[in-house]
Amino acid sequence: MKKSKSLLIFIPSIENGGVEKNLYLVANYLVKKNVSVKILTSFNNNRKFFDKRIKIISLKNKGDLINSRFLKTLITIFLFFKYCCFKNNLILSFQSNITAILLGLIFNKKIIIRSNTSPDKYIKNSLNRIIFKFFFNFADEIIVNSYEFKKRFINFFSITPKVIYNPFIRKKYNRIKFAFFDDKKSLKIINVARLTDQKDHLTLLMAVKKLSKFIKCKLVIIGRGYKEKKLRKYILENNLQKIVKLIGYKKNPELYIKISDVFVLTSIYEGLPNVLIESLYLKKYIISSDCPTGPKEILNDGQYGGLFKVGDYNQLFKLLKNFSNKPKKIKYKINQGYKSLARFDHENNCRKYFQIISRYL
Repeated sequence: MKKSKSLLIFIPSIENGGVEKNLYLVANYLVKKNVSVKILTSFNNNRKFFDKRIKIISLKNKGDLINSRFLKTLITIFLFFKYCCFKNNLILSFQSNITAILLGLIFNKKIIIRSNTSPDKYIKNSLNRIIFKFFFNFADEIIVNSYEFKKRFINFFSITPKVIYNPFIRKKYNRIKFAFFDDKKSLKIINVARLTDQKDHLTLLMAVKKLSKFIKCKLVIIGRGYKEKKLRKYILENNLQKIVKLIGYKKNPELYIKISDVFVLTSIYEGLPNVLIESLYLKKYIISSDCPTGPKEILNDGQYGGLFKVGDYNQLFKLLKNFSNKPKKIKYKINQGYKSLARFDHENNCRKYFQIISRYL
C-alpha cells in the first residue's frame, strides 16, 4: 500500500448509533496504519471521536434542524463535487451505499460498501430487489457484519459478501446511582435504542404492562426518536408512569445497563446490534427478538440469552416472568456469552478491514 493514496469514507449522516461506533473504531485504526483517511459527511457533529489526523469534509454548522437522511445525502453529494473528492483512490461507504456506488462508477473509483442493516428492511418487492442487485454488482467488495446477514444477502441478491464482525473494545464502567432502580425487589429491565418503528418499543411496553400484574418491575428506555410522543401516550393511558421511564439519549448508556438485571431488544430488523455485544460484556441477561439479522448469532441461537418471535409480547412476557425461576441457568448463559466476546475483538476485526482496503490502495 502506497502512503500517497487516500481513502474516502462516505457517510452522509453521522448520528449516535451502532454504525457510528463502528465508523470511529475502523477509521481511527486505519489512520494508525498510515492510511490517509478522509470522511465525507453532511455535518460534523462528532469530531472529538476521530483521530486528529483524519480530515472531515462537511458543512460547518451542526445541522440540528435537518433530520432527513435524503437531504443529508444531497448535501454530501454537493460536498463531494465542491471539494473534488473524486481525487481519492478508494471509497468506503458506511451509508447510502447506492449513492456511493454511483459516484464510484461516474469517476471510475474502486468502491467498498459496508451493509449495516438486513435486506429485510429495504427489499419490499421484486423490482426493489432487481435495482439493488444491479447496483451492488458494481461494488468491488461488500462487507456485512454477521454470517446470518451473509446468508440473507446471498438469498436476496445472489452476491457473496465478506463477513467482518463489529469491533469491540472492553472498557471499565463505574456503578452509578439511579433512584428509579433503587428498589432491590423489582426486576430492573433496560432497553437502549432509537425510538423508531424499527425498534418496536410497543411490544416491550405491552409485555411489561402484563408483567407488572405478576411481579414488581421497572423499565428504563434510553434513546430519542419520532415515536417518543406515541410511546409516552401509551405509558400515560395504561398508567405505567411509576414503572416505565423514558430518559432520552445518554452518552454512556453502558452505565445504566450495568445496574440493570435484563437487557431487552425488540427490533423488527437489525444488522449486528452493538448494544447486545455491550450487554454480553457487562454480564447482563439478554432477551431479544429473533429478528433478521444478528441477535440469534450473538446469542448463539439462545445459548447465551433468550429469543422470542418478533412482535410476540406474550412470549417476551413469559421470558421476563421466568427470569428469577432458574438463576443457575441464567448465570450459566451469561457467563457463556461473556466467554464468546473474543469473536468481536477490536484488533482482529479492524485488521480485516485494513487487509481488504490495502488491496485497493
